[in-house]
Amino acid sequence: MQDDQELVVLVQRGHKEAYTRIVDKYKGKIYAYLYRMIGQQQDAQDMAQDVFLKAYCHIHQYKPEHSFSSWLYRIAANHCIDELRKRKKAPRKNQNETTLVDKQTPEYILLEKERNQILQSHLLALDESYRTVLMLRHHEHFSYKEIGDILEIPVTTVQMRLHLPDLL
Repeated sequence: MQDDQELVVLVQRGHKEAYTRIVDKYKGKIYAYLYRMIGQQQDAQDMAQDVFLKAYCHIHQYKPEHSFSSWLYRIAANHCIDELRKRKKAPRKNQNETTLVDKQTPEYILLEKERNQILQSHLLALDESYRTVLMLRHHEHFSYKEIGDILEIPVTTVQMRLHLPDLL
């Protein structure tokens, strides 16, 4: 499989099928990140589409000296922050969402759903700047430096935001 840099060059030269490969590679990760940040499946899907559209439209602004995944996550993080700011200004809508049931026992599904709801409610209660850093570090497994690059903040700020929630 081609690496990200080669695919980006192909996309920049007009090969749209190369961008399809990029989307296929990152769509699950970007969706999962957005879902953990927003807490709504449909909204996360819509936002993921927006992120990939923005990335495609701005692919010529990508600088190859940076990691492509960091650049893509920066777009996702910025888009997510913009959406969260809009939501703060708009009236709240019902955040309950039904989840499709897998072939597991009803008890397991119920416990897992409750656990996820509790975790999600705690994550959503955090300020978006702390939540973003937590998601990028613990769910996406980015290094402190990569998180700093994605969010365009110093590594020391990343470290502080990762450790400060322990004190809250």
